[in-house]
Amino acid sequence: MYIKKILVAVLLLGLVGMAIFSWYIYNAVFAPNTAFNNEKAHIYIETGASFKDVVSDIEPLLKDIESFAKVAGKKEYPSNIRPGHYIIKNGMNNNDIVNSIRSNNIPVQVKFNNQERLEELAGHLSRQIEPDSLALLNAMRDTEFSASSGFTSETALGMYLPNTYEVYWNTTAESFRDKMLKEYNKFWTDSRSAKANEIGLTRDAVIALASIVQKETAKVAERPRVAGVYMNRINIGMPLQADPTIIYAKKRAENDFDQIIKRVLYVDLEINSPYNTYKNLGVPPGPIAMPDISSIDAVLNYEKHDYLYFVADVTNFGYHKFAKTLAQHNRNKAEYVRWVNENGVIR
Repeated sequence: MYIKKILVAVLLLGLVGMAIFSWYIYNAVFAPNTAFNNEKAHIYIETGASFKDVVSDIEPLLKDIESFAKVAGKKEYPSNIRPGHYIIKNGMNNNDIVNSIRSNNIPVQVKFNNQERLEELAGHLSRQIEPDSLALLNAMRDTEFSASSGFTSETALGMYLPNTYEVYWNTTAESFRDKMLKEYNKFWTDSRSAKANEIGLTRDAVIALASIVQKETAKVAERPRVAGVYMNRINIGMPLQADPTIIYAKKRAENDFDQIIKRVLYVDLEINSPYNTYKNLGVPPGPIAMPDISSIDAVLNYEKHDYLYFVADVTNFGYHKFAKTLAQHNRNKAEYVRWVNENGVIR
């Protein structure tokens, strides 16, 4: 009888112990373990990160980091860490969290537009994907890549078409660059290539001219007309005489792309640069900024007209007044200069 009682007690203790153990396992593995209020949280695991690094990054997002570490260890995650961008949803348990950061690398949306130089583009991109600006810039400037893809140091910026792209956060600088080349080639459809041939411009020249159009007007609807002015000048052998190229030439000559120039002076027109379109005929050797697709298509589908001149319209800001003759243009220009002087725009 006494032994029977002992056996029953041992059995009961065993059951209690099993219950406690099961409760512990449930809480460690299946109970919610997130400590944030938003619907989801993002975690970025760097290439070469250790488990200690992961724990440090994820700890602010969790209620109990120790239970997470134990479950991660049981699932052999510390020896299978993969870099990337991962999402943890509110209410996830440790099991789900480990599964998510182990195998669910989620692409990010990368955006860029209108940078003037590869240096600026690299810096902008480094804030959106893992590679730093130096790695990106070196990949963009790689001479073997440029030679094989048909670009030069002057035209390389034109390969990067402003848009939104989906890439993995931990993509390498070279992989990102190669993807942009594929996007560039995809952009140049048979139709666009045919239009470039019809107007007598190479792809590089189209993009260089589009960058000027981009700088001249922010109004998308006006871009084909501005492009038409420049095409008319090209077709009659007249210099483009585009002020944005003078501004770019000045920044380039002084190696100061942070300066803000609101007014081009006559002395600036004497700058000795291949980007000085007052001194040199034709399109400059490369883009002065990254043109939007709308500006590229504006060049390819430029408006057919007889205008040779245009100047900012001070009665309708953002737009321009167009002229067919120099006399008409000088009247429009006088109105603009008068407004500039009255408003104290010196530089």
